[in-house]
Amino acid sequence: MMNALANWLANPRRNPLARLHMHAVSSRLRKYGLRYDDLYDPYFDLDIKEALGRLPREVVDARIQRLKRAMDLSMKHQYLPEDLQAQQVPFRGYLGDMLALVKKESAERQSLGALPLYQRTLP
Repeated sequence: MMNALANWLANPRRNPLARLHMHAVSSRLRKYGLRYDDLYDPYFDLDIKEALGRLPREVVDARIQRLKRAMDLSMKHQYLPEDLQAQQVPFRGYLGDMLALVKKESAERQSLGALPLYQRTLP
């Protein structure tokens, strides 16, 4: 019951509030030329850092360029031109498959009792 409710709440095709939220996030990301996967922070989650390390170099370079452009536009208090905003596809993911694979490997490693490959250490 709770799983069905959670799926309904998060699904923008069924829930009108989720659809409104998705459109609001989409318009904000388009203004800066970002994709939703660009918002993941590799310093916050080490699985994301590992997944980014496994992606092809061109994909990571494109991500870095999008983040630099967004920071530059934000500092200038400007948005992308309208013609470039129309070309943006904020919900085309590039990190999801690799992140799922990394999380699956991590869960398998933990279930087998092996030590993690990476650990967070505080200086």
